[in-house]
Amino acid sequence: MAKNIKREVIEWTAFFFVGVGLSLTGYHTEVIGTLQRIILTTGVFQPSENEATVLADYDLLLEDLEGNTLSLSDWKGEPIFLNFWATWCPPCIAEMPDIDKLYQFVNKKIHFAIISVDDDREKVKSFAKRKGFDFPIYFAKSRLPKVYESTTIPTTHVIDAKGHIVISQRGMAKYSSDAFITYLRGL
Repeated sequence: MAKNIKREVIEWTAFFFVGVGLSLTGYHTEVIGTLQRIILTTGVFQPSENEATVLADYDLLLEDLEGNTLSLSDWKGEPIFLNFWATWCPPCIAEMPDIDKLYQFVNKKIHFAIISVDDDREKVKSFAKRKGFDFPIYFAKSRLPKVYESTTIPTTHVIDAKGHIVISQRGMAKYSSDAFITYLRGL
């Protein structure tokens, strides 16, 4: 009996110090993101089409990592993939590799706006450089239209060429599936 208690104390102590170490070094977000990425490979979290027709609001100014400004209205009449995320959000980090794969497959047909909600722009630049993602990262330069507001990140909206929000996904999803790529190519 005493052996089991001693073993449990050692295991819980080790678990505690690993957790504290991950938290203090900032790697906890990466570790949790990696675990969630593994869950995404199961295909459990798939984006689904909206039931009702919701119109997009193009009244949104974006600023890229270099400080260039563009309006969402510049892309009016063309499909758009909008994703709201943060560097401190494990589910966001988990889905980023899938979004990057998706971007590789469909970026000629669809505009991508991966919009960071981080306050620290340098941290976002550093994160993007370290990860080597090819998709464009933006910051909202104007107030977010109500139709895109969410208390959850990641949140993704897909707008078709007619200006309808055909997908609104709150929470992470696997975006690089063959079915989703085919769907986007058909927009």
